[in-house]
Amino acid sequence: MAARGVGLLNRLPLCTRRSPILRPIHRLLSCPGTAAADARRERQSSGSTETGSEERTPKKRFSEVQKERREQAQRTILILCPNKTSEKKFLKYLSQHGPINNHFFFESFGLYAVVEFCQKESVASLQNLTRTPSMGTEAAIPFRSRFFNLKLKNSSDQTSEQPCMPRCNQSPPSSKKLFELLCDAESTSGNFLMEFQVKNVSSERIATQKILSVIGECLDNFGPGCVGVQKILNARCPLVRFSHQASGFQCDLTTNNRIALKSSELLYIYGTLDSRVRAMVFSIRCWARAHSLTSSIPGAWITNFSLTMMVIFFLQRRSPPILPTLDYLKTLADAEDKCIIEGHNCTFISDLNRIEPSKNTEPLELLLKEFFEFFGNFAFNKNSINIRQGREQNKPESSPLHIQNPFETSLNISKNVSQSQLQKFVDLARESAWILHQEEKDHPSPSSNQPWGLAALLLPSVAKSTSHGKKKRKKPASERIKNLLESIKNPENSTNINGKRTVTTQA
Repeated sequence: MAARGVGLLNRLPLCTRRSPILRPIHRLLSCPGTAAADARRERQSSGSTETGSEERTPKKRFSEVQKERREQAQRTILILCPNKTSEKKFLKYLSQHGPINNHFFFESFGLYAVVEFCQKESVASLQNLTRTPSMGTEAAIPFRSRFFNLKLKNSSDQTSEQPCMPRCNQSPPSSKKLFELLCDAESTSGNFLMEFQVKNVSSERIATQKILSVIGECLDNFGPGCVGVQKILNARCPLVRFSHQASGFQCDLTTNNRIALKSSELLYIYGTLDSRVRAMVFSIRCWARAHSLTSSIPGAWITNFSLTMMVIFFLQRRSPPILPTLDYLKTLADAEDKCIIEGHNCTFISDLNRIEPSKNTEPLELLLKEFFEFFGNFAFNKNSINIRQGREQNKPESSPLHIQNPFETSLNISKNVSQSQLQKFVDLARESAWILHQEEKDHPSPSSNQPWGLAALLLPSVAKSTSHGKKKRKKPASERIKNLLESIKNPENSTNINGKRTVTTQA
């Protein structure tokens, strides 16, 4: 049953992060054969989504997807609209700049429209305007990793009608204009190479920290809509974290982190190999967020990356495996795939079409239940998780949770997780497995008012609600649930009373 809920998530990117502040009012798609056709194909292929059996169609490489996304970003803009905007009139006006590929409107501190044109030149023509005539709507620059208002003011404090372009005979630009030019090198004319030179630094790490500190200050002061700017410079990988208030996107900005790019490519490959992977990852992330196992604030919580590694490891452990190990992907690599970064071997195959699809056809509801049961009984006290080999290994350190970094193998990506947070994860995993076992036995009707499937797992913890106000000490709820699950697997431990099966446990 849970497959119906998780199957809807299979088309989402594996690394997408969105803030819950968005409240979509409706989505408008145009140009048949693009996004609308994709939605129809998704509905038609819903049967193959739950089992992972897919047609053997050519799959794009990560580099090809990156190139397409960059090109798509150059054709897409984010526009702030007046609340009473007539969408039909607005789109009719925008179509004067060129044919529109697709678009949608959403509410988030105002009414916004995301419009993707068929040609890149359409966005360039809109960038020459500070306000769209008769619409009273401000245009924004291309929808990439930043959003800046085009309304600039010159030294006489008058609105400039043309985009800021550097000229040799002009006076030095203001800090705001300079920042906009730094962030959009394509707005300059001619072929220029921009190079940052940091003086008087003893290491590359310090140079990275200084550059990110300056960028963080610019975002905080000059980035329209960029809020909650955090400069996390003393982390192992220094970064600047911020949110874009209008769209709800949360961003982590770093530099010189090539291993992170290889990690993103690896996640893309795993998410593309089988349609069940993305559905599983987003279901587990949603479940973890609902129970406060993860947090956007750094601390002792499990991270989304750690949860993703756990899902991949679990799918590698199925029989037959749903996902290959990283070592196997390395054996398939060609000479062009060889990649050594700072002494770490980051080599794996980039051509997905050379990877044989899995013969495993287990449905999503079974995988979801088995995931909770697998990690509800995992020996975290002595074993570590390793997706390179796809099997448990003895923990090399005393951290409560040990998940080996796929490329920097000496690092534990979950070293921050405390024992209490790990125990909370185990307790909730056992409880969720129990809920899904009960549903399998009782067959609840989807038409009833009671939540079922994935929705039932997002409710507050039963163990938490039954523990308040009772002085008598009992066995932990997770231990009782573990015994119940074992009793279901061993019917001889159960008794039959009035024709109903009951499970006997010791409190």
